[in-house]
Amino acid sequence: MPLIRRIPKRGFNNKRHRNVYQPVNLGALNAFENRESVDQFLLRKVGLVKGKKDRVKILAKGELTKKLKVVAHAFSASAKTKIESLGGTWEIYSAVEKA
Repeated sequence: MPLIRRIPKRGFNNKRHRNVYQPVNLGALNAFENRESVDQFLLRKVGLVKGKKDRVKILAKGELTKKLKVVAHAFSASAKTKIESLGGTWEIYSAVEKA
């Protein structure tokens, strides 16, 4: 057996460098007060997001009935339009601001 075939193969794997998102549906955001600012720290405090290092992505499942300012790492396109249709705002979270 040649040496090159006997040596274990190792290489680059993207698994360590991927972004893991915790999904939060718009319907779950109705638990907050009207005109409240909702960010990842508040979502973790309430229990909608469990992972400590995971990012938060807002999805459009469910109906939002309140005007909110939502700050998250990512949004689906339809979630953005639903938030804006009620007069709320959405913002992409930047780790530099909170650090």
